[in-house]
Amino acid sequence: MNFTAIDFETAKGHATPCAVGIVTVENGRIVNEYYTLIQPPYNEYSPYTIQVHGITPFDTRNAPVFTEVYPEIKKLLKNQIVVAHNVAFDRSVLQKTMLANDLDYSELNISENWHCTMKLCKASNRYPSGKLNECCAVEGIELNHHEALSDAKACAELFIRIKSASS
Repeated sequence: MNFTAIDFETAKGHATPCAVGIVTVENGRIVNEYYTLIQPPYNEYSPYTIQVHGITPFDTRNAPVFTEVYPEIKKLLKNQIVVAHNVAFDRSVLQKTMLANDLDYSELNISENWHCTMKLCKASNRYPSGKLNECCAVEGIELNHHEALSDAKACAELFIRIKSASS
């Protein structure tokens, strides 16, 4: 079981990531973790997003911008199966941010390789809402919710458990 799990936190909207967590899984085990803050455009935040994840303009004032961290993101995602706990959100953040920075999403070669643990959790009927924190509570998975690396690790662990249970 080889795949890469990703989670973004955003500052304002889908094209404004302020943090990314990525974990690489090989043979069902996490073998690499990547986390970085990202300075969003103009370092602007919505009060709502700050309330959700606690990242502020002060935290990202010296952080790299997306184009500076993209080479590492590309290295970790290219040609991989990608898992997220709400694919619609995380894929949109990646696609819209790449578009805003004149980067070609198709070069990642992942368009058809996304899996959503939220949908898998909802389909299993073991997790009423499918929310990451509730799924992790049911499974006893440690989670610091809305911290990008913790969310990516929890998503990876959920995917491993769900796929192992169904095989």
